[in-house]
Amino acid sequence: MKAYLANGLFSLGDRLVNEQLAVAIRDAISSIELYVPQENDAINDKTAYADSLAIAQADLEMLQKSDVLVAVLDGVEIDSGVAAEIGAFAMLNRPIIGVFTDVRQQGRDNMQKIEALVRDGIENQFVYRNLFVVGLIKRNGIITTSIEEAVKAIQKFNK
Repeated sequence: MKAYLANGLFSLGDRLVNEQLAVAIRDAISSIELYVPQENDAINDKTAYADSLAIAQADLEMLQKSDVLVAVLDGVEIDSGVAAEIGAFAMLNRPIIGVFTDVRQQGRDNMQKIEALVRDGIENQFVYRNLFVVGLIKRNGIITTSIEEAVKAIQKFNK
C-alpha cells in the first residue's frame, strides 16, 4: 500500500506532528510506502530552490501513485496546501483519512454550549471546518480524532 501524508510543514509543530504520525503509521504497517513531503529534500529543502511547478509536479505524481491520503486538518484553518491535496486526491475516488485532533470537538453534548451558541453566534465553543473539504473526505473516507484512530483507519483500508 502507498500512502501520502498531507500537512503543513513549515512550523516546528507541524513537522513534529508529521514525524509522530509517520512513525506511528510505519510502525503499525511495515509494508507501507509512506510519502511525507517534508522528507523530500528535492522540493522542500528551504535552503535550496524549487519553483511552484516543480513542487506541484512532485506532489501530484505522489498523490496519483497513492492508495490513500492521510490529511491533518488541525490548525486555525485547514492548511491551504492540504486543502489542495485533498481536492486533487478526491478526484481519484480513493480513500482519504482526515486527522482532526482539535479539543474543541469535546463537549458536543453539553447543552450549555449549545444554548450559548443559539443565543449568541459569536459564543461558539466549537470549531468550524470548510464543509466542501469535509464532504470530499467523507465521500470515500473518514475523519479521525487521534493518531491512533488514524492508524486503525489506514489498516482497515489496507485490507
